[in-house]
Amino acid sequence: METTEASNTFGGNLLVAQSGGPTAVINSSVAGVIQEAGRHEDIEEIYGGLNGIYGILNEELIDINEEKAKSIEALKHTPAAALGTCRYKINFKTDPDQAAKDMDRLFEVFEAHNIRFFFYAGGNDSQDTSHKIHEEAIKRGYALRVIGVPKTIDNDLPHTDHCPGYGSVVKYNAATVMEVGADVGSMATDDGSCCIVEVMGRAAGWIAAGTVAAKREEDDAPHIILLPEIRLNEETFLAKVKETVDRIGYCVVVAGEGVKNAAGEEIGADKTRLDAFGHPVLSGAADALKDLVQAKLNLKTRTVKLGYAQRAAAHYASAIDSAEAHACGVAAVKAAMEGKSGMMVKLVRLQNEPYQWGTALQPLEDIANVEHFIPRAWITPDGMMPNENFIKYVAPLIQGENPVPTEGGLPVFAKLEKVKVEKKLAERTL
Repeated sequence: METTEASNTFGGNLLVAQSGGPTAVINSSVAGVIQEAGRHEDIEEIYGGLNGIYGILNEELIDINEEKAKSIEALKHTPAAALGTCRYKINFKTDPDQAAKDMDRLFEVFEAHNIRFFFYAGGNDSQDTSHKIHEEAIKRGYALRVIGVPKTIDNDLPHTDHCPGYGSVVKYNAATVMEVGADVGSMATDDGSCCIVEVMGRAAGWIAAGTVAAKREEDDAPHIILLPEIRLNEETFLAKVKETVDRIGYCVVVAGEGVKNAAGEEIGADKTRLDAFGHPVLSGAADALKDLVQAKLNLKTRTVKLGYAQRAAAHYASAIDSAEAHACGVAAVKAAMEGKSGMMVKLVRLQNEPYQWGTALQPLEDIANVEHFIPRAWITPDGMMPNENFIKYVAPLIQGENPVPTEGGLPVFAKLEKVKVEKKLAERTL
C-alpha cells in the first residue's frame, strides 16, 4: 500500500541503514541518500543506523551531520557497508512473539528520535523488513515514509531490470576468469588440466552467468558455466570438460555456489551446519566438482573460490553500477519528499545501444521475498552457457571504471567518524 502526504505539512529526521551482504557500490547508494537529503529543509537531522535493523533496535545511531562532506563523497568508491550491516530478520512467521517485541522497540526508537523518513538498502529480506515497517506504521498511525533502496550482487530482486552491485561483481569476476584462463592456458601439460572457479549465487545464477562477458572468442574461458537454475547432468558435464581439454589442452569452469545435482540437492551443501536463515551452509561446489572430474576423467584439477573478494572489489567497480547505485539513493529521497512510502526504487532499462536507464518505483509488497531467476530462454539448450540474449543484457552493466584514489600504491577508502547519537531509551531487552 502506497501512502501520499503533502510535503509542506511533513518533516522530521531521516534514518538510513544497510542490510545483508555488502556490494562494491552499496555505499554509493547511501551517499545518494545523504547528499539528496541535505537539499531538503523538511529533513531536519540525518542519522545512520549502525549494523542495520539490529543496531537500530539497540538504538545505535550515528549523526551523519558530523561527517565531512568529502567522506560522504568518498563513499562512492568505498567497499563493504560503511554503516555496518546485519542479517537480522523480523520474522512474524517463525517467531511472532519476538517479532512483535521488535516492532514495539523499533517504533519506540523512531519516536524517541523523531524518525519520519526511513531508507533501507538491501536485498530480498531487507525489502521484506521495509515492507513490514511501512505496514506497521500505517497500523499504528505513525507518520513515517519508508522507501527501499535495492542492493544485491545476486541480482535476484524482481521488477527491477537489475540490482545495484551486480554490474561490479560481474566486471570483477569476468576479469578474474580472463586472468585465470590465461594462466591455466599457459601451463602446457601432456594430460591437460581443469580449473573450477566458484562464485556466489545460491538460488539464482546471475553472477556465474555474468562471467560469459569474459569470452571474446569461442575458445576463451569460461568454457562451461554451471547455474543453480539448471540441474547438473554429470555425464554431459564430463563429456564437455573432456572435449574441451582434448581440443585446447585445458578447461575453465565457472560454477555458482548453489549448483544442484539431478535430484535437486546443492552439491556444495553442508547439512550439518545452518546459516542465519536456516539454510545448509554452502561449503564447496567447486570441491565437489573437482572430486568428480578427478575421479571420472583422471584430470589434474584446481579450484578458485572468489568469496568475499568478488563483492568487495571496489577498485574494479563498474562506473555504470556506481552511478546507478547513487541514483537509487537520490530517487529514494525524492520519492519520500513527494509523499511516497511503501515503495522500492527500481532500475529501468530504456534502451540497450547506446545504453540508457532511469529509475522508477515499485510497491514493496511486490518485492519482498520474491526471487528473480535467469529466463530459460537466455541459456543454451545444454544448460552450460548463457546465450546471446543474456550477453546483450549484461554487456552494458560492466562499462566504465570508477576511479579510486590511492596512497602508497593502494586504495584510499572513506572512514566515517561515526559520532553516536545520544540514547534516549532503556537498554533493549529480548
